[in-house]
Amino acid sequence: VTLLYAFLHMRQNLKYFDKMRCLRKRSAVSFLGVLVICLLFMNLYIEDGYVLEGDKQLIRETATHQLNPERYVHTFKDLSNFSGSINISYRYLAGTPLPRKRYLTIGLSSVKRKKGNYLLETIKSIFEQSSYEELKEIAVVVQLADFDSAWCEGMVQDISQKFAHHIIAGRLIVIHVPEEYYPVLDGLKRNYNDPEDRVKFRSKQNVDYAFLLNFCANLSDYYVMLEDDVRCSRNFLTAVKKVITSREGSYWVTLEFSKLGYIGKLYHSHDLPRLAHFLLMFYQEMPCDWLLIHFRGLLAQKEVIRFKPSLFQHMGYYSSYKGAENKLKDDDFEEESFDIPDNPPANLHTNMNVFENYEASKAYSSIDEYFWGKAPSTGDFYGIVFEKPIKISKIKVVTGTEDRQNDILHHGALEVGEKIVGSEKGRQCTTYLRLGEFKNGNFEIADVEHKVLFDINCMRILVTKSQKEWLIIRSISVWTSQTPNQ
Repeated sequence: VTLLYAFLHMRQNLKYFDKMRCLRKRSAVSFLGVLVICLLFMNLYIEDGYVLEGDKQLIRETATHQLNPERYVHTFKDLSNFSGSINISYRYLAGTPLPRKRYLTIGLSSVKRKKGNYLLETIKSIFEQSSYEELKEIAVVVQLADFDSAWCEGMVQDISQKFAHHIIAGRLIVIHVPEEYYPVLDGLKRNYNDPEDRVKFRSKQNVDYAFLLNFCANLSDYYVMLEDDVRCSRNFLTAVKKVITSREGSYWVTLEFSKLGYIGKLYHSHDLPRLAHFLLMFYQEMPCDWLLIHFRGLLAQKEVIRFKPSLFQHMGYYSSYKGAENKLKDDDFEEESFDIPDNPPANLHTNMNVFENYEASKAYSSIDEYFWGKAPSTGDFYGIVFEKPIKISKIKVVTGTEDRQNDILHHGALEVGEKIVGSEKGRQCTTYLRLGEFKNGNFEIADVEHKVLFDINCMRILVTKSQKEWLIIRSISVWTSQTPNQ
């Protein structure tokens, strides 16, 4: 009896332990299920472009327009090392996928305006201002980013009728992204005390551009961003190619061919996926042109690289936001006679007393700054030693500024030289040929290659008489004619 009682008691204990094991198994399975779901949501949270606790400071500082590029450049590169495209289904409203890769893609995003519509004129200007050879190297992508299907259909009909041959030739595509792919556009943060409708407008615009950049990422080597109310300079592509060639070997993220907003901003196409993700990540924080400035800085391009004259001009009178007046114009734009200098690579030096950080390099670069030296004396010079001997067709030097019109070179000459001597840091030419004198602080000469029989190694601005005024060299522009045989 005792043995039977012990056996029955053992069975009850075994059943109890079996139940406990089952409960533990079920609890473990439930816990693992919850963990998997949490991880999936975290993954979706991250993929949608949001940043977890460790990077919230980055977002907070971006939202206040106070990003420090030097501090965050590595963080941004690690955080946003996106090489793949965003998963979106695009609708082709006109045109078909490009049969081959082009040199330059021109991207336009357009919405219905309460007043005026400039899209057709913009497309017309792009094509009319390009030669037949240039047209072979460009692709124009128009994104109709309005959710009004009737407006989109009407615009597609107009574009197809006016530019049918460009569509058939494969250089014009019209696309649309359905509304369901857009993030929430209501109840967004009202940074800078902007009204709610303004925040919604600029936030959607950021998403529009992100989707457009994402589409264009693999169409060409380079990409230029335009608005839908822009006029182009004649043969702008040739000018852009000339600038890109002159920058070969140097690092850049953005080259600017207009000083307005996000008109004429040029990018490497391989940077477009990262830029698209960046715009989506911060779409509700600030306007697009501010985000583009931060993007450039976070990728370690500290200074603006802008070229003059501008190749693109804002022509719209009414803004796409509420039809408000927008009279902004780029006073550096030249429609017919663009002439961007080459300024081949060179070493720059001067024996003048430089004021603060207005060093010699700022007069020769494309940065909108200048060299500023204290009162120069007879024999002082500003020297340029080219990395390779060159043929020069034209030289232009401008001194002084609108604010300091007396800080010009009152007495000076421009000379070119050959036969370099000296070490890498102290190179100079042994002989110089004087090309002319400065007049009213400026110097300009054309057809240099017909007046100088040697390949030019050096160029210098020589002070021929002391002056009490300080000297600003605002810009030095050099145009090359051809590369000499070496």
